[in-house]
Amino acid sequence: MHYWVRASSSDFGGTLPQPRSGHTAVNVGKSKVVVFGGLVDKKFLSDMAVYDTENKLWFQPECTGNGSDGQVGPSPRAFHIAIAIDCHMFIFGGRSGSKRLGDFWVLDTDIWQWSELTSFGDLPSPRDFASASAIGNRKIVMYGGWDGKKWLSDVYVLDTISLEWMELSVSGSLPPPRCGHTATMVEKRLLVYGGRGGGGPIMGDLWALKGLFEEENETPGWTQLKLPGQAPSPRCGHTVTSGGLYLLLFGGHGTGGWLSRYDIYYNDCVVLDRVSVQWKRLPTSNEPPPARAYHSMTCIGSRYLLFGGFDGKSTFGDLWWLVPEEDPIAKRLDASPPKILSENKDVATTNDTLQSALKESQKEESAVSELRKKLEISVSLSSPELRIIDELEDTEFLELASRFTEESVSSDGKNSKTQKAALALRDHWRMSTPRSIPLKELGPLLRDYQRLINRHHMVNGRSDLQSLESDFPGQEAFRFYHIKTASQLRMDDIPKLLEEYKQLPSE
Repeated sequence: MHYWVRASSSDFGGTLPQPRSGHTAVNVGKSKVVVFGGLVDKKFLSDMAVYDTENKLWFQPECTGNGSDGQVGPSPRAFHIAIAIDCHMFIFGGRSGSKRLGDFWVLDTDIWQWSELTSFGDLPSPRDFASASAIGNRKIVMYGGWDGKKWLSDVYVLDTISLEWMELSVSGSLPPPRCGHTATMVEKRLLVYGGRGGGGPIMGDLWALKGLFEEENETPGWTQLKLPGQAPSPRCGHTVTSGGLYLLLFGGHGTGGWLSRYDIYYNDCVVLDRVSVQWKRLPTSNEPPPARAYHSMTCIGSRYLLFGGFDGKSTFGDLWWLVPEEDPIAKRLDASPPKILSENKDVATTNDTLQSALKESQKEESAVSELRKKLEISVSLSSPELRIIDELEDTEFLELASRFTEESVSSDGKNSKTQKAALALRDHWRMSTPRSIPLKELGPLLRDYQRLINRHHMVNGRSDLQSLESDFPGQEAFRFYHIKTASQLRMDDIPKLLEEYKQLPSE
């Protein structure tokens, strides 16, 4: 289980970066995250913000440098590529206004010096919305983009030592041209996902490119991958971040139009498991950040740091952590809410978190009822009279269960899909934490808790004491069995209810 936690004032020192989208944020070395460029209110940016991960400090370095026009560093831009190799960050292309850029820069982060590079070979055309990745610690591969007239499907490899570009000649079938996709090196393959293609459709295809390592003697070629599991929906402007055994996909937008006319924005987390080679939904608790695209997501140890983005109307400047449940940052969800970082004027986000609502609700006799009023959500309650109903008669339970198998279920007891869905929902609850259980699931959870007790531990209406003592040694067993409705639960009852539920047989 992972937790989304809004960054607090205690997480960082220094001056935070201003809101933006279309920027880049890369890990340079082992202790720096460098944010460069972006767009806010139609203004293209050229500033830089650096996060020192060891000292938890944001700062703006004073850079030196000399470009071909006498400027210190790259001109303002967004939707460029940025790749880190050792202590250097390479920048190529992007957009400034309506102009696509084709200049090439490197920043030495040891001495904070920019250099505009004169490269050789097969020079790529100016473009924005391309995507790139490092090949080992010397080369960079770049794929696709938009040159202002057409979507691109070319592949370029840059040697950062000789500064020579080479257009890769790829045989066989090719992915459709695209922009706004992601390109990520995994082992010795470049994985490309999604993007916006020729004619304007948003794509959800996954491709792998081989032949990027000369020593392998492989002929460069694309292969379309169709992996099992819960694949992400087609999207553009998302991020894919490498972290351990997973690739984490977050956000993006889902329908056509350019920056001011996107229709659907996402805030879901999907992982590509590199071990089982399948798509999985990342289990997360509490409320995720507002949906967005053209944000940045960087991996810092076991944590992910989300910054910025755009939702079709507003530009974000908020910072969010995505952390595993054992992380100290996750522990703050169990305490009083920390002071949240103040919003910048360009940020249009609301932070009515479930945590603050829970704290207020604990002052009332019925916490669930109070939450229902405050959050304006419907909590389905059990029948006023305690009546144990079979899951095949519990329509709300079946509706919830169907979401976990994405198949329709019915009250036909012989339907294996129905039984499979019921088991999937019970497994979901057994894997959940008290904070991750949505309020609307409390009613079905309580009824299923009572149903399983009745099925496995009741004999002629009386409890099987020997069974109870073996399952729940040293504690009062099944204390919620006679509760008639979920509104009678207090918030501190929910962890105890879930703990007892997890010890019940699922069938």
